[in-house]
Amino acid sequence: MSVLDKPYFHNEPAAFAFVEGILWPQGPICPHCGGYDRIYDLAKTRIGLRKCGQCRKQFTVRVGTIFESSHLPLHIWLQAVFLMCASKKGVSSHQLHRTLEITYKSAWFLTHRIREAMRSGELAPFGSGGGDVA
Repeated sequence: MSVLDKPYFHNEPAAFAFVEGILWPQGPICPHCGGYDRIYDLAKTRIGLRKCGQCRKQFTVRVGTIFESSHLPLHIWLQAVFLMCASKKGVSSHQLHRTLEITYKSAWFLTHRIREAMRSGELAPFGSGGGDVA
């Protein structure tokens, strides 16, 4: 059995459960107010949707992560992250476009978000003395 045969790479509810297990090991926490004791499950409305009883705002596990504000399914995101992390020499946007069967524009968006999340430390200013590059 391959790693790519895991259910969270092909099934949206399994992908949400996988990411929730990583980000919220003790249970869901509201990203807006930090509340954890009165969280209601609204999965009948949308997969992974929750509502905080304290601030009364809705949220999913995507809020505050690289997955936020993306219309792509979470299992596609997980496949892209796996392919980029498992590749020795990196993966181009065009290769993701072909492999995941998504548009090139979506693949470009994925690669840039994932690379930004993988970046370590702060980037130093480019120009001499910290100035702009002309």
